[in-house]
Amino acid sequence: MPTNPIAVQMYTLRDQVDVDITGALRAVAELGYGAVELELKRLGGWSPAALRSEIEALGLRVTSAHVALDDLENRRDEALAGVLALGARYVVCPWLPPERRGNAEKYQALARTLNQIGQDCRARSLQLCYHHHDFEFARFGETTGFDILFGETDPALVQAEIDVYWVAYAHHDPIAIIRGMAGRVPLIHLKDMAADPSRTFAEVGYGVLDFPAILAACDESAVEWLIVEQDRCERPPLESVGMSLKYLRSLGRA
Repeated sequence: MPTNPIAVQMYTLRDQVDVDITGALRAVAELGYGAVELELKRLGGWSPAALRSEIEALGLRVTSAHVALDDLENRRDEALAGVLALGARYVVCPWLPPERRGNAEKYQALARTLNQIGQDCRARSLQLCYHHHDFEFARFGETTGFDILFGETDPALVQAEIDVYWVAYAHHDPIAIIRGMAGRVPLIHLKDMAADPSRTFAEVGYGVLDFPAILAACDESAVEWLIVEQDRCERPPLESVGMSLKYLRSLGRA
């Protein structure tokens, strides 16, 4: 039986979040989502503790929070305190600036940094995860940035938030990646890829990715949370995340 519940990454609704975060949270709760993933820098002017109270009053919980690498490196105590105040378990490094990813040595240096951050997370009963895009799959000789990052970090300290769209966009197989990292992938970003040559983002179940097989791999690989995200939407974002949830329900999820 699947045990991985469904959340939504509120970045998808960022325009609404920036205007009225509690209204955006209420809207996703009314759609039927039970949990959200947040960006620590985008809390609508609320303190983490105060926003947590609002979130819990809506019947939601916070699965995880995206925290910029700069904050994890230079304002770590404050950032981790914020994640704890939100009630989240997972701290996610969401993005690698271009100047940090030009060669294998830069990825090796990042791996050392992530191990250090991961130790500080663990000391606070938090778990660090790294969220990739497509550029981590760039090759450096016989290896890739992705392989360096996860090959040179301690699996107990640095886990993965696999994004199935970006894996496929980089011409890799999301199912193989998830299975190959079984036990190290507590979080999965679900988004689909349009069938047209643009290969742009699509609602889950409305593109070309094989979600029944992806979800089966998640079940086999101890994935804890399925998180719906769509970087850009062709329709109102709330409608898009509603479509994705409806599709997942049609597969017996949620």
